[in-house]
Amino acid sequence: MNYILFDGDVRNALLPFTYTRPVAEIRIGILTIREKWERYLGSTTTTVTEEYLEEKYPMVELEENVLINASFLPNRSLIEMVKNLKSNEAIFKGDDVIAFYANEEQEEVNFDDYIQIEFEEEIFQVKNTWDIFSLNDKAIQEDFKLVTEGRKSQPIPETVQCVGRENIFLEEGAKLTFATLNATSGPIYVGKNAEIMEGAVVRGALAMCENSVLKLGAKIYGATTLGPFCKVGGEVNNSVLFGYSNKGHDGFLGNSVLGEWCNLGADTNNSNLKNNYAEVKLWNYETGRFSKTGLQFCGLMMGDHSKCGINTMFNTGTVIGVSANIFGSGFPRNFVPSFSWGGASGFTEYKMNKVNEVAQVVMKRRNIEYNELEQNILSAVFDETKQYRNY
Repeated sequence: MNYILFDGDVRNALLPFTYTRPVAEIRIGILTIREKWERYLGSTTTTVTEEYLEEKYPMVELEENVLINASFLPNRSLIEMVKNLKSNEAIFKGDDVIAFYANEEQEEVNFDDYIQIEFEEEIFQVKNTWDIFSLNDKAIQEDFKLVTEGRKSQPIPETVQCVGRENIFLEEGAKLTFATLNATSGPIYVGKNAEIMEGAVVRGALAMCENSVLKLGAKIYGATTLGPFCKVGGEVNNSVLFGYSNKGHDGFLGNSVLGEWCNLGADTNNSNLKNNYAEVKLWNYETGRFSKTGLQFCGLMMGDHSKCGINTMFNTGTVIGVSANIFGSGFPRNFVPSFSWGGASGFTEYKMNKVNEVAQVVMKRRNIEYNELEQNILSAVFDETKQYRNY
C-alpha cells in the first residue's frame, strides 16, 4: 500500500513552523511525525502540502493509496486500522478524518459516500503550535518505547550520577561525563554522537537527537527535545528545538518551540508566565489577531532561520516568524512578522539578499548547502508574509 501524509485543516494553526515544512516534518518527542508513521507502518511515505514545498516534499500517487492526516500521532491500534483500510473506507475521530482509502482515478473525495469508521481510543493530535510542547511528555514516552524496544543501551559511564537507570538509553557514540540524570519522572534518550557535558543536570523526560549537545552546567527540565545538531546551555523547561538550532549560553527558555536554524544570543530569556497569572494569548495567523490558548504557561514560538542578539527579552506568548533578526534593549512586540529586522525600538524589512547571505553561511557550518531549492522556499514565504510587515 502507498501511504501519503497530508497537512489537513490545522496547517494554518501551526504557522510559522509550517511555512517551511509540511505538518509531517514537525518534531515532537524524539521523532518527527513522519518518522513515527514510517516506523509503525514499516513503509516510506510521501506528502500532500503547499505548492511551493512540493519540490522538496513531493507526493507519489499509485493505483491504491491511503491518505493520512499528519496532525495525528500514531499508535499501534490506529496503525492496525490504517493497514486494514479498504476501498471506500475512512477512519474518523469525531469530525476529523484520520485516514482514508483513495485510488488514482478519484478526482475528488466525498466522505458522505464513504464507510466512516470511528477510532474510539485516546489519540493525540497536534492542532496548535503550543501542542508541540504540551504533548511533548507523552510523545517522548511513546517514542522512547518505539525506538528502544528490544534493544540494549550503551553503558552509562561511571562518572555519571543517575536515578531511574532503566529509563535511560544511550545510543552508539553518546558522550557523557560528570553529569546528573534523573529519569524517574520521564525517560532520557541520548542519541547517536550526542553529548552531555560536565556539570549538566537533567530531569526527564529528555530527548537528545543525533549530534545534539548539552553544554557545561546546563539545567534541563522535562519534557524537552533537542533535535539533531542542536546546542543548548543555561536553563530549559518543557521546550522543543526542531534541529540545527542553538541556545548556547545562560538564560531561560520555557514552554517554547524553536524551528530549525534558530540562534538565541547569550543571556536571552523568555517569560512563560504572565505577572498576573492570566491566560496566555498567542498571535493567530488565521484570524490576524491574538487568541486565547487556555494555557497559563506559554513562552516563545520562533520560526525557522530566526535569530536574536545577546540579552534579548521575550514576553509571555511571543510569536516570531521565519527569518527574523531581533536585537537591542527592551521587549520586542509579542508578534514579530517574518523577515523583520530590529527590536523594541522598531522594525524594518529584512531583505532577501541579506537573508540568503546569512542562511548560506549558517548552513555551511553544518556542511549543508543552502541551495536553490531552499532559496525558493524562503522566497515564497517572503512573498506570502508581506501582509504582516506593516511597520
